[in-house]
Amino acid sequence: MPALPTFLLFLSAAMVVALTPGPGIFYIVARTLAGGRSEGLASSVGLGLGGLVHVVAGAVGLSALVMASAQAFTALKIAGAVYLIWLGIKTWREARVAAPAEVTTTGSRRAFREGIVVEALNPKTAAFFLAFIPQFVDPAGPVAAQFIVLGLISVALNTSVDLVVTVWAAKARHGLVKRPSLVTRMRQASGAVMCGLGGALLFARRAS
Repeated sequence: MPALPTFLLFLSAAMVVALTPGPGIFYIVARTLAGGRSEGLASSVGLGLGGLVHVVAGAVGLSALVMASAQAFTALKIAGAVYLIWLGIKTWREARVAAPAEVTTTGSRRAFREGIVVEALNPKTAAFFLAFIPQFVDPAGPVAAQFIVLGLISVALNTSVDLVVTVWAAKARHGLVKRPSLVTRMRQASGAVMCGLGGALLFARRAS
């Protein structure tokens, strides 16, 4: 496992990412608004299982990368910090795009299956895991095992937030769509924090 300070930094960054209202959360909200709590919960669990596909695939690929080239691993870590900054800027700029996509109710079982497929086939999720998690992996340790552990933690945090959002959206199905300014402020704050985390990580690497 990474050193304690690095692990705590990972938890902070992963929590910020999980709490950032993005496509996944809006997808869950949309499913909940369309089909109610049961469909939203099924979609949340489905997305979580779909995310595990990227964790396993990323662990295998990252392990091969580290074994082949330490320089490539370092470049990937730097790209991860830049990615966090870019994601923060993008989140801030798109803060006002808060309307969830329209979906139709399909039932819990289908919502569960579709959640898995949506996440497993999402290339942005794969790119995120490969850019984000390597920043916190110790190249001197078992890289694949570290990637899987950190990936599982990240997926668990994301799924936990999705479940909470589902319950919240189910209770406020009508009021939620009437307060877009609240979602806007949340996205702007999250974007600023993500930029700060990316900058801190990039600075730390340059100083090492």
